Amino acid sequence: MSYIPQTENDLKEMLNAIGVSSIDELFSRIPKRLDKKLNVPGPFSELEVSKRLKDMAKSNASADEYSYFIGGGSYFHYIPSVVPFLLNRSEFHTAYTPYQPEISQGTLQAIFEFQTLMTMLTGMEVSNASMYDGASSVAEAVLMSFRIKKKSKVIVSEALNPEYFRVLRTYLSGRGEIIEEVKFDRATGTTDIDELKKKIDDESSAFVVQYPNFFGCIENLEEIEKIVHEKGLLLIVAFSEPIAYGMLKPPGYFGADIVAGEGQSLGNPPAFGGPYLGILTARQKYIRTMPGRIVGETTDHNGRRAYVLTLSAREQHIRREKATSNICSNEGLCALAATIYLTAVGKQGFKEIAKQNHIKAEITKSSLLAIDGVTEAFSSPTFNEFVVNIEGKRPESLIEFLSKNRIIAGIPLGKYYKDFASSILITTTELNTVTEIQKLASLVEKYIKQ
Repeated sequence: MSYIPQTENDLKEMLNAIGVSSIDELFSRIPKRLDKKLNVPGPFSELEVSKRLKDMAKSNASADEYSYFIGGGSYFHYIPSVVPFLLNRSEFHTAYTPYQPEISQGTLQAIFEFQTLMTMLTGMEVSNASMYDGASSVAEAVLMSFRIKKKSKVIVSEALNPEYFRVLRTYLSGRGEIIEEVKFDRATGTTDIDELKKKIDDESSAFVVQYPNFFGCIENLEEIEKIVHEKGLLLIVAFSEPIAYGMLKPPGYFGADIVAGEGQSLGNPPAFGGPYLGILTARQKYIRTMPGRIVGETTDHNGRRAYVLTLSAREQHIRREKATSNICSNEGLCALAATIYLTAVGKQGFKEIAKQNHIKAEITKSSLLAIDGVTEAFSSPTFNEFVVNIEGKRPESLIEFLSKNRIIAGIPLGKYYKDFASSILITTTELNTVTEIQKLASLVEKYIKQ
């Protein structure tokens, strides 16, 4: 592409068009515009710069010095050293995406293995090659339901991760489709089944429920599935903590039609804003409505096993009006991390990790509920997240108090639900030790008594 700079006459015409006489006048409304040279020390040699940066870095707190009891969609789990070792090999790290599938057999095979593992994880029949993150996966699942059912309304449980809900609203804004919300039962923390029955009508395409939900509560998918399918809707099951499926029965075994969620827990560290890993699986009969790309297995002209892009209904491959979505890329490297992680830990290892998550969360819950002023918010069973009420105290202040004592804990629910201003979402994983749990309980008790 040629670069054609603006001439002085071009600049003058543009300034006249917007009613200013100069560049300085254009930026005059910006306060404290820098118009002098910066007092930058130096120059320094590479060695000197390196030493200065290391000295500056010492003022930062190390992440390893903290304990973490926070989740809500982003989780701290142990990542085996084999994951970054293989992930950072140049063969994988520099191969962004299979734009030339006939020569990208390694990348295609890795995606094929990922798809296989995702169907095993969720109990579904087909998987795509991954999405941007859990939120966009859920939104894309809803768009799938509109294409399948040819209807314009989706029903969503209020117990869905609020951030996923916001992304879904953004996806549908301006399109004309309707989102109907089903409240959760304030006693159990799970979807209000009676309200769900009332919300379903002839214009509904699907019902979206999270399992475990945002509060960590385990929804009754067996009952929900019967209600949804009797009315002719699709059942979309969302998730943010895939480790739960090492202990809980996967959504596919309950008759889910589409399963969508976040795969960050699988070999990917938490990151402020990404990159994360979206998972999207479905029944075989809906494969042609899936967004993104799907890798399949075949044989070449010599009869050898080979991998190809079997389906790719995305804008870069077909006409825009025929594309299922404008999602163009898959999170290939993050998907590979999940593939290596699941392969490394194996079936029994995955079950053991899930077991440790649950047991330690129960220990943490019991320790906190033994404190006067801490009560359980919901009666439903949970996996590795749960909600407690801090009576007479602001959760935000407790979180600040704990952070000063090197514990990052909890999400204040008042941020999302006004009637839960005294509630806090606590998460425990296999990384949390008994000593850390005891310290958390001790500090919470100290905070309440002060």
